[in-house]
Amino acid sequence: MTEQVLQRVAGYEKRFTALFEEYFDTLGGRLDTPSLSRFTPECLALVRDLALRGGKRMRVVLLHEAARLVTDEPAEGLDAAALSIELLHTHGLIHDDLIDDSPTRRGGPSTYYAYRDRFPRHPQAALGLTVLAGDLALALSLRVLLDAKAPLALRQAMVETQTRAAADTFMGQIVDLERDFATAPDEDVLHAVADYKSARYSILAPLQLGLLAAGERPALFERELRGYARLVGICGQMRDDYLDLFGDPAVMGKPTGGDLRDGKRSYTVSALLAAVSGAERAMVESALGDRSPTPETVSALREIAESSGAADRMRADMRRHAERACALAAGWRPRWRDDAVAFFELLPLWSVDRAA
Repeated sequence: MTEQVLQRVAGYEKRFTALFEEYFDTLGGRLDTPSLSRFTPECLALVRDLALRGGKRMRVVLLHEAARLVTDEPAEGLDAAALSIELLHTHGLIHDDLIDDSPTRRGGPSTYYAYRDRFPRHPQAALGLTVLAGDLALALSLRVLLDAKAPLALRQAMVETQTRAAADTFMGQIVDLERDFATAPDEDVLHAVADYKSARYSILAPLQLGLLAAGERPALFERELRGYARLVGICGQMRDDYLDLFGDPAVMGKPTGGDLRDGKRSYTVSALLAAVSGAERAMVESALGDRSPTPETVSALREIAESSGAADRMRADMRRHAERACALAAGWRPRWRDDAVAFFELLPLWSVDRAA
């Protein structure tokens, strides 16, 4: 990314952090919360805590850059769309951590484990309250669009976009769980998980919302926007899976080998299984689902991935998908603003070169 782009990104992040804090500071007064309830304020506090705890906010960046494809002027509805995107993401994080039984998220306790600590003798209540906290974040992500100070037609179009994105994400979660029942999921399954579970709400929806806010009709470019989002989602998920084995724990803020511990048939695990046989394959299979692998085991699997060529193939596949996405974005140049198109050309290669 160029210095100019990085400055814009930093500006989006700083402004959105203040906006998100203000949203939660005033949320209690806008909700019809039962006065007798103690659990409801606690639930809102946990949603707020996770939402404000950090993250790259790349969905917000994509939203603003999508609007810049059309205009450099302020666009109606962008703030509401940004809040909606991050609230939907918060919903996903809460439910992901429940599904994966993850104790931590963004350097703090996951919502599920916070409730487990709060109700150690009531595990079913902790589970139920976690589900409801995620559901609340989802409902808020749609309500913030309905309440936006924007023309009715724009609000309706944004709500439709987010509703479709949410439904696609849920189907992606289902296919993600289904994937891990397969001994060796093929590439089509892995790509479908990346597309539905991540790309459609993290890339496609921000693109569509930003264009809508800028007065453009994204439906006219549906096929190419979906194609770009799918490719970026695939190479981004490949990079996430790659870093899960090869990343630096100090940079990522979490230990490597998480997919192995969870028994997930990720891109990396699938590439490993396809590349090895005999004793090496047996070692990979024995590590799958092992909740306490030693650092030596993770290191040995990294060596197997390198020596077998699986790591090289993953790096080549990531770059191939990123370059196809770059080429798609380059085709937007005659239609949309040049410097904004350049951002979307840079994004795919940035996504495969990042360290965390």
